[in-house]
This record gives sequence, C-alpha cells and structure tokens, in this order.
Amino acid sequence: MPIGGFLSVYTGCSEWNREYALREEIVRIGHLMYERGYVVANDGNLSVRLNESHVLCTPSGLCKGMMSPDQMIIVDMEGRKVGQATAANRDLVPTSEVFMHLEAYRQRPDIQAVVHAHPPITVALSIAGISLANCVLPEVIVNVGLIPTTQYATPASLENVSAIRELIVGHDGIVLQRHGVLTVGKCLLEAYMRLEAIEQIAKITVILEQLGRGEPLPPAQVEKLLEQRRKMGLARPGEEVEFCRICGVCPVQGSSAEPPRTGESSSETDADAQAELVRVVTRAVLRELGYSG
Repeated sequence: MPIGGFLSVYTGCSEWNREYALREEIVRIGHLMYERGYVVANDGNLSVRLNESHVLCTPSGLCKGMMSPDQMIIVDMEGRKVGQATAANRDLVPTSEVFMHLEAYRQRPDIQAVVHAHPPITVALSIAGISLANCVLPEVIVNVGLIPTTQYATPASLENVSAIRELIVGHDGIVLQRHGVLTVGKCLLEAYMRLEAIEQIAKITVILEQLGRGEPLPPAQVEKLLEQRRKMGLARPGEEVEFCRICGVCPVQGSSAEPPRTGESSSETDADAQAELVRVVTRAVLRELGYSG
C-alpha cells in the first residue's frame, strides 16, 4: 500500500524505511554531482539496488541538482517501470541509460549502486586519447584500481551496454570514451567517491602533461599498495594481469616487468612527436575548459 506518497516493493516497515532513505541519498548525491560540475543540465544518472529483482533509479530528463525523492522510479531487471506511480513521477520515465546500470548489476552481484556522470576533464582526456589506466596516485590504486577507457559507443544504446559488459567485471570505475564515467560501489556514496577520485586523477594528469613529465610509481611501491587493496577486500578478479602489463607488478613471475611502451615499433623521433601532439591537444582542451597554463 502507498506510504507517504510511495509504493514500496517491500512488505515490511523497516524495508520501506530503507527505500525512502535511498531515495533521499540519490537526491543528495545528485545535488553534489551538479554542484561539483560533474553533470550539467539533465546529464547523468544514478541507481541503487533494492533487491534481486528491483532497482531504484533517477528519471530521464531531470536536472540532478533539482530532484526530489518522490521523483525516483523503481524498475525491474528488464528496465520496466513498476509499482504505483506518485504524483511527482507519474509522467516520468526511467533514465535512458538504465540498461547500462542493469548490466552492471547483472555482471556483479556485489554492486549495490551505480553512478554515471560527465566530468569534463576526464571526458576531455578521453577525446585527446590520454588514458587514466596508470599507476600514479596511491589512493586511486587502492580505492579504485586501474581505470580503463571503453571504445566509443552511442550513449543510451545497446552498443554502450556491450562496451561496459566485460570491463565492469574487473573494474570499479570506467571511462566511457567521449561520454563520461561509470562508477560502482557497495553503496551510493562509495560509487560517488570513486567518481570524484577519477576526475581528480584526470586533473592531475592534465597538469603533468603541461609540465611535460610524470613518472609512475615504481613497481615495488605499487605492490605495497596492491597488498593494501587486497586486505581491504577491493581487489577484482584478473586485475593482476593488468597491473603486470601496465605498472610492471608481476608477482606470479616473481619479478617486476618493464611497463609497456606505446608504439614499440615506432622510432624515438615518432614517440617524441606523439608526446608533443598530446601536449598541444591538452593545452587546447584546457583553454576550452577555462584553465590557463
């Protein structure tokens, strides 16, 4: 039965209280995303898992800084709006990106929340071809892990769902090329904090590109961070292979591998030219975003 304007998918009072609290949390995190500039206009979407068969998500077309709890929508695992409509969400439909969220939940039972935003520096770097899958910041290695970038896919399409399907299994944060960021967590706050961390490393990456230097952490130091990550229960299956390939940490072989070089068949002159091109593009992006330097 409707309680306070909502129809819960639960039967008990305590479960309904949890649903209402999650509605309020989505609104609070949405406001934060809007205030920090991670979304503008009606960009972005958020969701939380209610149970095995239902997800609470933001509606399509709303500014994330101007939402209310009773506008949130419950969907089943096929993306269909379920439950009795409220006065505030009767004419609203689920976010157009709902299938991307549902794919994340299908692939990983541990995921309880999904956040999708369009942080400008991260998006700009993806357009410039600069990857955030590196071992530079200790806290990002521990709390987020490596951050891959998908191939470009049309937003809100099944192609976009396919683009994240395999990557989400082994990662808690993904850059969607020319589009945005997808982060997941055991709760909405954890997913949001991973979004903040990704945009932070993007800002630092831009500064390093301006300075023309930026050494990654030595493999021995990365290994210490990975041990922290494992102890905190944050390690993902298969990530050892990626950390070996990208950061030179290869505990299975018993030694650290040399990090890969981009375009090994190219000459040093070509590599220098490519690095200069990246710096030129980065400076242009910074000017467009209102940063000087």
